[in-house]
Amino acid sequence: MAVAKKHLWLAASCLYLSACSLAPHYQAPQAPMAAQFKGAGIWQPAQPSDNGPHGAWWKLYGDSQLDQLEQQVIKANETLAAAVAHYDQQQDISREIDASLYPTVTVGAAMSRNRQSDHRPQRAIPGNEPNVYNADILGLGIDYEVDLWGRVHNEVAAGRAEAQAAAADLQSVQLSLQAQLADDYMQLRGLDAQKQLLDDTVDAFTKALTLTQARHDGGVSSGLDVSRAQNRLASAQAEVYDVLALRALYEHAIAVLVGANPSSFSIAADSKPLPIPQITGMLPSQLLQRRPDIAAAERRVAAANAYIGVARAAYFPQINLNPFAGYANTSADEWLTAPNTFWSLGPSALWTLFDAGRIKAQVAQSKAQYAEQTARYRGLVLDAFRQVEDALSRLHQFADESRRREQAARAAEHTETLAMARYREGIVNYLEVVTAQTDALRAERASLNLSTRRLRASVELVRALGGGWSRQDDKTVGHGA
Repeated sequence: MAVAKKHLWLAASCLYLSACSLAPHYQAPQAPMAAQFKGAGIWQPAQPSDNGPHGAWWKLYGDSQLDQLEQQVIKANETLAAAVAHYDQQQDISREIDASLYPTVTVGAAMSRNRQSDHRPQRAIPGNEPNVYNADILGLGIDYEVDLWGRVHNEVAAGRAEAQAAAADLQSVQLSLQAQLADDYMQLRGLDAQKQLLDDTVDAFTKALTLTQARHDGGVSSGLDVSRAQNRLASAQAEVYDVLALRALYEHAIAVLVGANPSSFSIAADSKPLPIPQITGMLPSQLLQRRPDIAAAERRVAAANAYIGVARAAYFPQINLNPFAGYANTSADEWLTAPNTFWSLGPSALWTLFDAGRIKAQVAQSKAQYAEQTARYRGLVLDAFRQVEDALSRLHQFADESRRREQAARAAEHTETLAMARYREGIVNYLEVVTAQTDALRAERASLNLSTRRLRASVELVRALGGGWSRQDDKTVGHGA
């Protein structure tokens, strides 16, 4: 009993000391940070606050069709389904690693009938050993590693960090798919507006051709004017088919994103303009809390830091507790009785004395992996700032350009009206009308194209800001030490 108490005391002492960790103290890597976004302009609030989009960010555009499609992406997109399966896999791996914190309990039983050899050593000595006997064993065993150096705890910490990174990866994939859908939808709606403009233009050119044909029949206009009017009408009609062909490509792309067969999927045309959302600014430091890809990268840095502790622990002995107890007898009679009990209790240790530098190489490798993940994290942060600055610059420049485009379109439309009036009065030939019509159509289409580009830039900005995701709202992603 004294020996058993000594063993129990030693085991308890080992458990008490198991809080030691050889991993470096973890701090999230620092990245170059500016006081505010350079392209924020009037969008930068006087009192900084997190005013970025939250939740269903696409509702900023007030389009019920877009809202419905975005919901379908979450439910039916195959790429997202694969990301969900990968996330589930990582969570299961993390739970498997977590199990190493606790003892493994096993139970075993064996029943055998045995005959001893007549020539077995010591059999020649007279004794009571039978030639044929039973060997029945029933035992309960426990296997537990005493984590003196923090190897197991660091493996668990790394596994949890990897699982958290997978959770952020899932959010990143979802945001990417939703932003891609919104971008395709904006371009499709832009083509709907182009189609409506061309339809109106075809109607106007048809009327102009009728007028020119009537003037030709009356001997007022030449056949050249009629040919020019026919050319402009046919060109406008051809551009309609070009727009329809391009629209079909975006419709097919949207179908795949929402998990539908392009052959049976369609979106009704709608040429009404969508609003450009006013997305208020935020501080650059807040961006780190709003980008799931940055959160995933930071968690991988934390995992790499924990793996350094795992590698360092190999320098020290591995201590295990393997108590085992049960019953053993040579017959089935009175098997589970006190005289048939056996037990074993005590720690075991294994220490590597020579490995030709293997452990040293593993520690160096883990440190290099940490340096790699740190560099990836910093690079991703810098690229995130670039994406935000790009989107802000586009939006601001497009806003200024839009005012000029609208002025140009109004001027071209007025010129076209004057040219047609002068043609009716016989002051000019139809060439001046054709020139004015061409300029007016080009100006209108350029203005519509710019509206689409502004909408796409706003989607790009929302995506660069992390969409509706926030690390502070997502409890599945850790915040680091």
